[in-house]
This record gives sequence, structure tokens and C-alpha cells, in this order.
Amino acid sequence: MSQAKPEAPARRRGHGGRVGRVRWYVYAFLIVAVLISVFPLYYMFVIASVGASAVTSIPPRLYPGFNFFDIATKVFETVPFLQSLLNSVIVSLAVAVITSLLCALAGFAFAKLQFPGRNTLFLIVLLTMTVPAQLSVIPQYLIISWLDWVDTLQAIILPGLASAFGIFWMRQHLSTTLNDELMAAARIDGANSWQIFWRIGFPVVRPAAFVLGLITFTGVWNDFMWPFIVLKSPELFTVQIALKQLQANRTIDLALTMGGSFMATLPLLIVFFFVGRRMVAGIMDGAFKG
Repeated sequence: MSQAKPEAPARRRGHGGRVGRVRWYVYAFLIVAVLISVFPLYYMFVIASVGASAVTSIPPRLYPGFNFFDIATKVFETVPFLQSLLNSVIVSLAVAVITSLLCALAGFAFAKLQFPGRNTLFLIVLLTMTVPAQLSVIPQYLIISWLDWVDTLQAIILPGLASAFGIFWMRQHLSTTLNDELMAAARIDGANSWQIFWRIGFPVVRPAAFVLGLITFTGVWNDFMWPFIVLKSPELFTVQIALKQLQANRTIDLALTMGGSFMATLPLLIVFFFVGRRMVAGIMDGAFKG
């Protein structure tokens, strides 16, 4: 007797009868959104390659010139721009990597370990997200001065090594992706909490940790206020402080400033170009778990 085959689920069809069809206006909206997002960066390049006259000309000039390499050379001659880029890479990469690991550890503790006051401590961590960052500047500076770290790179690395958002982010991912039965089986096999985290928990949430590291890298790269307060020596400047030094006291060379800003943005664009798809995958992985 032949067994009846189960019916295939009905396939969704759009109004035009095609499966998964995307309407033209969706593409039109996405194209407009991309153009609006890219235009400021493109216009920076136009000003840097033409000069300040590109801003004051009527109608505004919207196509680049041929002076960008001259402006770039002037930027490197005015400030130690290459050293500033290197400093920003060192600081941003160090903070991103260590923050991802520390926040994953804290998130694992809050999500999977039982200890007195766990919920209260987590609530305190969340409440720190409501405190403006400007309120912590004076206490941080006093601590850095007491440690004699003013005008050093560790002064801008250490204060950013953990974040309330990062702890919350990793706790939510670990709560939904790390199976309690798997942890119990690992403990029966003799694994301690650190071994469970490193061999089971962290590999599971590695995409989320990567996303957190990338967000942190971008935030540290673009930070201006705290490095501007604690750094004094030009050879220790990050790229954002170097951009500030391109501005004269009373006048601003728009071509010079825009050229430096464009070159300071390029490393971030390169990073997102190579890891953007992995970042989206990490975000979506957390969205569909649980």
C-alpha cells in the first residue's frame, strides 16, 4: 500500500504572483537611503580635492577636482597624522578586544551563574546606562592623575574596558543560546565555570561578541572628548585630536580639515567593507535565537 506524501507547505506569493518578489519602490527607497548616507563623505572628498571654493561657489560644485593628494600631503606635514592613525588603531583595537571578552564573562555570570545579589547587581549595571558620560569625566581624571597616567595611551584604554551596554548585550545572548542541560552535562564531566565559559559559552556567542567589538571599535575611534582631556603630547594624539589640530585659532582651512576627516573615515569604511556581512549575521543570529 503506497503511503501518501505529505503536502508541501503553501508558498507565499506576492501580488504579482512571484515568490519573494520585492517591489521596485523598496529598491528605490534603499538607493535613496544609500545616496543620502554616502553624500557627506563624498562631499568631503570634493571639498578636499577642489578647495574651499567648492563650498562658496553658486551653484555648489558637486564633482571632485585634482588637488586631493596635495591636500593629503599638507595634512601629513601639518600634524603627525600617520602616528595618530596608528595610535587610534592601537587604542580602538585593544578596547574592542578586551571589552568583548570582559563583557562576555560578566554576561555569562549574570545569565548562567547563581550567586547572592545577582539581580540587584545587574539592575545597578543597567542603571549606570542612564548616567551621562560627562558626569564621569572629573572622577575619571582624578583617578588617572592619581595613577600618574595623564598623557599616556593607557589613560584612554583602561576607562573603556567594560560597558553596561556590552554586559547587557552579552547576557541576553547567553541567556537564549547557552543550554542549561549542556552546562549540567559539562559539570558532571568535571568542568568548572571558567572551562564551561571558554569551551562552550564563548564559542556559542562569538558572533555577538564580534558585533560588540566592532561597535566598541567604532565608538572609541570616534571619541574626542576624553582623549582631548588627557593627552598632551602630539605623538600620542588619536586621529580625532589630530583633526582638531588642523584648525587654526581664528581661521579654518576647509580643504585641509575635510581632507583629514576623509582620510580618518577611510579606515572605518575599510573595516566595515570586509566585516559588514559578518556583523549583520551576528545581529540577526541574536534576533532569531530563543
